[in-house]
Amino acid sequence: MNYRTRHMEPKLESYSGFFKTVLVVGARQVGKSSLLAHQFPEMKGFVFDAVQDVHGVRRDPDLFLDNFPPPLILDEIQHVPELLSAIKRRVDRHTGSGQYIMTGSQNLSVLRQVSESLAGRVGILHLDGMTPAEMAGNVQKPGWLEKYLEAPAECWGDVECLDGPTGGTAHFLWRGTLPGLLDADNAIIPGYMHSYVETYVARDVRVIGNIGDLSDFGRFLRLSAALSGREINTAQLGRDIGVNPKTARNWLNTLIHSYQWLELPAYHGDTIKRISRKPKGYLRDTGLICHLMGISTPEALSAHPALGSIFESWAACWIVRLSEQLPSPPILYHWRSDGGGEVDIVLERDGYLYPIEVKCATTLTRHDTRGIRAFRNTYGSDRVKTGIVIYAGQEPRPISDIAIALPWTAL
Repeated sequence: MNYRTRHMEPKLESYSGFFKTVLVVGARQVGKSSLLAHQFPEMKGFVFDAVQDVHGVRRDPDLFLDNFPPPLILDEIQHVPELLSAIKRRVDRHTGSGQYIMTGSQNLSVLRQVSESLAGRVGILHLDGMTPAEMAGNVQKPGWLEKYLEAPAECWGDVECLDGPTGGTAHFLWRGTLPGLLDADNAIIPGYMHSYVETYVARDVRVIGNIGDLSDFGRFLRLSAALSGREINTAQLGRDIGVNPKTARNWLNTLIHSYQWLELPAYHGDTIKRISRKPKGYLRDTGLICHLMGISTPEALSAHPALGSIFESWAACWIVRLSEQLPSPPILYHWRSDGGGEVDIVLERDGYLYPIEVKCATTLTRHDTRGIRAFRNTYGSDRVKTGIVIYAGQEPRPISDIAIALPWTAL
């Protein structure tokens, strides 16, 4: 696979020039190792394993660091937590930035150990699957999200868009965003995804979640795919697979801690009692969603009733990926009122609100902005900026006095 430029590269370079250690976290197979090898080609690297301890790191971490002085790339650092305390002692004795560049694919174990051992000494970055701009090798700065936050009503005139990908929207969503599949034939995708799930369930889940019955968790994983893009009721989710609500919540947390699941809290503002408190959940990779739902081809997805929710799942994660590269990222929510008003994604920054709707359609009308209008009526035009409707068309343009249409291929 040919390497594609990632949005994170400038921020990674900045962090490695300031912090003594840097930690890049993200799900398995999102390109963490490839990114570091590209960014730091002269650095020696090690990949750690949950079972084997090839270099005796767990037994004697200080000896390992004596034998291999920095700078070093240390992949899957959660498997050798003993190394973090030894790294802390080293970086406290030596000045200089970028001494250790680490990766991790298990949020809970990595961040707990890092917060205890390297507080104030580490910069943490999150890498996810690829955006259309990264796939096309056309990463631009500033991108559309930064332009939107700076000038919501006018940004549409300054946004460039890619040509639609070969095969169209359904083809893109069905293949997903994992870098390892960019150059793969469609025939390879189902087998790759099957192996990905088997490895994840059989290995990572046991380590992170201490889950005994993996068959129940496998059914839970398939159900989570079907619920991607919806509000999450853990009590109902537990009943559907025969576990109690606490277990269902713990299993969702396991997905979150391994970077497979994204949750957006409900925005409540000043009208708490009128707003749903349930979070909205998304499985992060649409190719994985399709595999778990048994959607066998892009053609099957194009006619599937879940196409809209899968498109929304992709869009929500796309916005998260772009926002994490900003110097001051917005906070993300969803909004739904008791009266039926709904906005898929709400960004909050500096006291202002930026509503975003997602529609898997190639044409839009003013009717598609009704959720944005309800949100604006609730919180006032002084706080609520011009909204966006992300859609499957190709032209950025105003569609009403309160919203603009933004193609899903925007750079």
